[in-house]
Amino acid sequence: MGRKPTITREGLLEIAEGIVRGEGAAGLTINALAKAARISKGGVQYSFSSKDDLVRALIERWTRQFDELLGGMDDVPPADLVRKYIRVMRGSQAAMNAKMAGLMIAYIQNPQNIAETRQWYRAMFERLGGGAPDAQAARVALLAVEGLFLLRITGMDEDGEWSAFLDDVESVFEHLLEKQ
Repeated sequence: MGRKPTITREGLLEIAEGIVRGEGAAGLTINALAKAARISKGGVQYSFSSKDDLVRALIERWTRQFDELLGGMDDVPPADLVRKYIRVMRGSQAAMNAKMAGLMIAYIQNPQNIAETRQWYRAMFERLGGGAPDAQAARVALLAVEGLFLLRITGMDEDGEWSAFLDDVESVFEHLLEKQ
């Protein structure tokens, strides 16, 4: 009978997130994860065959957590969905999201990962579909928030600007809805 594993795949992902939090995306390697988990490189590769597999698992985990924070999105009017989206983005951990965005850059270099990312965004935009003014305003607000998310990679939040920019998006969005 084999030895019972001392660390799980989920445990390795927790440690990997800690590495990303502390050192950024560049610090995440199979060797660094093995060292931090105090297991062999082969032990890590048992759960993640490559760094790409590890990054994919982290992105999937982050996406799942983000979707859970958004909650049920079916039958939610576009304006309410974007309000919820902004609220979730506002409450997210700035430094962690910026570093996860750095991982996203590595992630989208793989064509299969690009397809999955596109599918997630297509589903979001389908929920915000239609030609009604509130749906158009919701799509523009979502695009603005996503643009801000990508800007976080450059350290845009170091001076607290992230929150002020989100305030701007939210204010313009609400102003557009009031005009209808």
